[in-house]
Amino acid sequence: MALAPPLSLSSSRATAIGAVAIPLWASLALLTTGTGTLPPFEIVALAFAIAFLLSVGKWLLFREDILGHLRQPPAVWLLGVGGLFGYHFFYFLALKSSPPVEANLINYLWPLLIVLFSALLPGERLRWWHVAGAILGLGGTLLLVTDGGRVAFRVEYAAGYASALACAVTWGGYSVLSRRFGSAPTDTVGGFCGATAILAALCHVVFERSVWPSGSEWLAILVMGAGPMGSAFFVWDVGMKRGNIKALGGIAYTAPLLSTLLLISFGRASPTVELALACLFIVGGAVLASRDLWSRGDR
Repeated sequence: MALAPPLSLSSSRATAIGAVAIPLWASLALLTTGTGTLPPFEIVALAFAIAFLLSVGKWLLFREDILGHLRQPPAVWLLGVGGLFGYHFFYFLALKSSPPVEANLINYLWPLLIVLFSALLPGERLRWWHVAGAILGLGGTLLLVTDGGRVAFRVEYAAGYASALACAVTWGGYSVLSRRFGSAPTDTVGGFCGATAILAALCHVVFERSVWPSGSEWLAILVMGAGPMGSAFFVWDVGMKRGNIKALGGIAYTAPLLSTLLLISFGRASPTVELALACLFIVGGAVLASRDLWSRGDR
């Protein structure tokens, strides 16, 4: 499940590995529909606990140095746990404090922020096609999450909007800053999952009422812990540390598109003209933002 990318891993291969997180995250909305009435922090706690247990199982199976994976500087733990738990905390806070359409729109600024933040890293150069591709992706996402571009921000939801923005900044910052801690093994993400599970469980106890999952709900949570709330963070770590960050930022906008297509495939949503236009914007933006990969080869 966990990966430890060697320093010799090529940028294009690391980018391809990181991009695997996108379809995994796209499956989250569909899987969430299978969790019934389970409260959100309970879902987060259970899914990340499963991700942690799968990591531990992998370490034991291959007789790995578990303490070596977890013995990292405080800054690494602060970034990792702050990224995983902070993102989910602010996301659910935003959904409770503002309309989901506006909250999701602000939240999906994170791919654009990844592209912009990457310019602050040593050796990275921001070009026009990176920004243009990310903006095209944002435009397509606007069509998806607002049902054709209809959105109205209201002052009374300012706290929720601020939480959604904090959500986007948290994930964008975590993703880009991971490059600064490239020496930390990707297996450490397993420890981040464990810590996130504990913090989410505490939030669940404080803010929510427990609901015991049924058989089908357990299955959905298990798949979440193994995929979009588990393996996705490991492959994303590889992409952020060794791959083309700007390309991954642009490609990330395909997540809401793939999520919508999955919902349509399983009869949970209907195809629309707006979806077709969003597809053109998002795919075009992803291709443009990843121009470094297909026009000049591995960099």
